[in-house]
Amino acid sequence: MILIIDDDIAVRTSLLLLLQNEKLPATAAATPAEALYILAAQPISLVILDLNFTIATSGREGMQLLRDIKQVNSAVPVILITGWGTIALAVEGMKLGASDFINKPWINDHLLQSVKTLLHLQENQPRHSTRQQLDQQYQLSHIIGQDPRLLDILETIGRIAPTDAPVLITGESGTGKELIAEAIHQNSLRQHKPFVKVNLGGISTSLFESEMFGHVRGAFTDARTDRMGRFEMANKGTIFLDEIGELDTSSQVKLLRVLQDRTYEVLGSSRTRTADIRVVCATNRKLEDMVQQGNFREDLFYRINLITIHLPALRERPGDIPLLVNFFIQNLQTIYHRPQLGVTPAALKWMAQLPLPGNIRQLKNLIERSVLMSRKDLLDTSDFSAQLALSAVKKGQLQLPEVGTITLDELEAMMIRKALAFHHHKIAKAAAALGITRSSLYRRLEKYHIPYDETQD
Repeated sequence: MILIIDDDIAVRTSLLLLLQNEKLPATAAATPAEALYILAAQPISLVILDLNFTIATSGREGMQLLRDIKQVNSAVPVILITGWGTIALAVEGMKLGASDFINKPWINDHLLQSVKTLLHLQENQPRHSTRQQLDQQYQLSHIIGQDPRLLDILETIGRIAPTDAPVLITGESGTGKELIAEAIHQNSLRQHKPFVKVNLGGISTSLFESEMFGHVRGAFTDARTDRMGRFEMANKGTIFLDEIGELDTSSQVKLLRVLQDRTYEVLGSSRTRTADIRVVCATNRKLEDMVQQGNFREDLFYRINLITIHLPALRERPGDIPLLVNFFIQNLQTIYHRPQLGVTPAALKWMAQLPLPGNIRQLKNLIERSVLMSRKDLLDTSDFSAQLALSAVKKGQLQLPEVGTITLDELEAMMIRKALAFHHHKIAKAAAALGITRSSLYRRLEKYHIPYDETQD
């Protein structure tokens, strides 16, 4: 049962008819006392609350009622109905536990979309399925791993994909945010419609409107032909806004209007167009901190993160690294026509211990470079460690001594001492880190007269 709370009989009647036409059971209350009585007496699955509840326009009556509702039933989702003048108050309501806010005059389809999304999320709670069960239910084969945190994410994708809930994907660079966005689209009701990717970090402020909304011929000096914007390309489908944390303040305002009203104008045209899209955003920045610093609009933040998915860094799920390595190797077998390609168990174990600050992207690049540079079909630790060291040198992360300042033997002895110290003189781990066998390390220890503890073998 949906509870509508508004003192205006016309609003109550309109919303009741709208919901009943969609076969969604609903009831209405005209006063806070009546609303709280219904909430306590009946199982209410969702509340639609107008902030300007009485003849006053401050919205404070509605805000107090929101607090009271959450005291009676903290789990019930609440949609706030608000005008532009009370957007700041609506954001305050989101902090108090409201799930969404809809602008007046509302668009029926937009309001129904929000209602159905929140009801679906209420009805579909996590079940803690196995990876096999998830693969049987959803299209997730392109996401590799079985770490419990990843399984929770895949479960969330399965629950939210059929809705139109806006999703914010966070995580370090290279953790696979785009793959998660694609999985949401592929498992949604929009899967046969366009999936449009937009890197907001690569769009300048001056080109934002033209890129996102399109332009007509003659809209500005270089507009020689009409151009379709990304929102129009994504119509009926999903738009993936990557690096949303890089968007400047003026562009944030323009984006917010589309997400609020689901309408926009093509640059150079006065005709308003409707955006029927699912919005998925991603960032590797902490938007909460940016909001506090005034660099990201708070109302936009709450508009895009009804659902937040945080991707763990690859070093936080090391058990998935061997699975990813084997997946990449299988792909490279086909790409480079080398069906015998493989990786030794020792190399898999060594890679599972790498910090990999670049996450999955860095691991993929490391494997592909190693395959290209090695003539062997069975790659060992030394093949990967050589490419990892070379990459660090290119990025300036590893400073090599100047030629003539140190001999090759001195450099090798220095690295052996560092590896021993780092791994607390455990011979096997130091050898793996250096990309050599234990017997090779023993020979070098003897060669350079480096003391070692035989009990650490």
